[in-house]
Amino acid sequence: MCHWDTAQLRPERGRHGASDVAVARSAVEEPPGPGEGEEDGNPHHHGGGYRVVQWEWSYVQTPYIIATWLLLASVAKILFHFSQRFTTVVPESCMLILLGLVLGGVVLIANEKQLYQLEPALFFLFLLPTIVGDAGYFMPARLFFDNLGAILTYAVVGTLWNAFCTGFCLYAAKLLGRVQADLMDFLLFGALISAVDPVAVLAVFEEVHVNDTLFIIVFGESLVNDAVTVVLYKVYISFVEVGVDNVQTADYFKGVASFLIVSIGGTLVGLVFALILGFITRFTKKVRIIEPLFVFLLVYLAYLTAELFSLSAILSMTFCGIGANKYVEANISQKSRTTVKYTMKTLASIAETIIFIFLGISAVDKSKWAWDTGLVSCTLVFIFVFRAAGVIGQTWVLNRFRLVPLDKIDQVVMSYGGLRGAVAFALVVLLDGKQVKAKDYFVATTIVVVFFTVMFQGLTIKPLVDWLKVPRSTNRKPTINEEIHERAFDHTLAAVEDIAGLQGYHHWRDKWEQFDKNYLSKLLLRKSVYRKSELWEAYQKINIRDAISVIDQVMMTSQICDDALRWPTDVDMY
Repeated sequence: MCHWDTAQLRPERGRHGASDVAVARSAVEEPPGPGEGEEDGNPHHHGGGYRVVQWEWSYVQTPYIIATWLLLASVAKILFHFSQRFTTVVPESCMLILLGLVLGGVVLIANEKQLYQLEPALFFLFLLPTIVGDAGYFMPARLFFDNLGAILTYAVVGTLWNAFCTGFCLYAAKLLGRVQADLMDFLLFGALISAVDPVAVLAVFEEVHVNDTLFIIVFGESLVNDAVTVVLYKVYISFVEVGVDNVQTADYFKGVASFLIVSIGGTLVGLVFALILGFITRFTKKVRIIEPLFVFLLVYLAYLTAELFSLSAILSMTFCGIGANKYVEANISQKSRTTVKYTMKTLASIAETIIFIFLGISAVDKSKWAWDTGLVSCTLVFIFVFRAAGVIGQTWVLNRFRLVPLDKIDQVVMSYGGLRGAVAFALVVLLDGKQVKAKDYFVATTIVVVFFTVMFQGLTIKPLVDWLKVPRSTNRKPTINEEIHERAFDHTLAAVEDIAGLQGYHHWRDKWEQFDKNYLSKLLLRKSVYRKSELWEAYQKINIRDAISVIDQVMMTSQICDDALRWPTDVDMY
């Protein structure tokens, strides 16, 4: 009787499962050579055999742990929302970070080292796109473009102001700590720590329910300032690599040109993919099942294409979603719209959960950071002071041109809502420790800033909004009468600008609508959709929304009635 070693039957699994199976099969099929199978002089000794059930923990360890963490986070969300008082005080993002701290502590105690961290590649290529894609596709386009001037001002001028002032002041105050770094290192750190994070802003501000104008300005700023942050980060990294003494005057002009190319190029890439997506969905009437797939793939490809050419991927994905939404939603079926909506929301929620949990886990690993009290305290003070000063100064200028000015209460909320998050953490982790000697100190400071802004400001922003009596957003949908009057008012304002000889915002919006009606809609919309009048389209859209609202109210009423009928029975049990 032949003896086959168990190791031959069960080779170690690697990355290529098929090759492992082939090796196992060859080990079973090939007969043993002469002398094989004999052990201790006994050719008939059988020491192993085929195992029906085997322990494969090393093969499934990483996905199994991540899936378990997601399950725990989902259960924690369910328990979290059981208490109405608790949810009105504590944001969900704070709960997820605390859960990450607990999980990180458990893993650290069990393994004496941190095995799982938020990798920059995982964050930038998979997690961030799902959140930005959801935000861009469902962005209220009119509200976004109505406030585009304010968004660009806060995102470009504000980010440059915060980055330079924070970097210079940290360099001036370096004597308070033991961090040894030159001016370019501090400017690099000032650039990455000044970026308002869209993930953190979206997580906190959606729970606060501030008015739509305030929300779109802060959230739009957090999306658009990616271009400024990425350009500054890459410029400073290149300066650090070549050495400050070797930087020439032409390099500074190249940095300015790089900002324009990165931001404008990323926007154009997104708009091109929006046109492609709208044109493709025009011909999907007989293959409705793949309509959501086209939406997900092309929006994601817009992000990856921008990354491929080192352009602003967030701007690309944002404008792809904004540009494609009108045409895609008109072309695809109602079932596809529902699928796209809930799939995007689910993926964004999963990504947000993973990001905040991994932020908590990464903070537990002390081997990745070094503490400096002077750097941490100065950074916290500078980012708050310079953001408040920047918001006040820029708002004073913007109010001279805005029809509806931003009051002092809005400025307080905008100053307080500059949350930092995973974008800053991923950028600081990407630093090369050999070139930036103070990397470990910067990592520790970034973790403290992220935790402080997300947790402390997240906990206190709701009481602040209540105390200041900030107007809240309403879920009331506009009636057909309101939409008709709004369109008539737009045309009236455009006519007034034409009579006065002005070419203002309403004039250019009217020109764009004419161009869209004469060219883009004919190219990107299905004929059956394009031939509908604007009045009929508005009526149909509002009619569908009213029907959905009525169904929701009926379901809620039936649920209340069921609870009321069960209540006497529950009382009798006691």
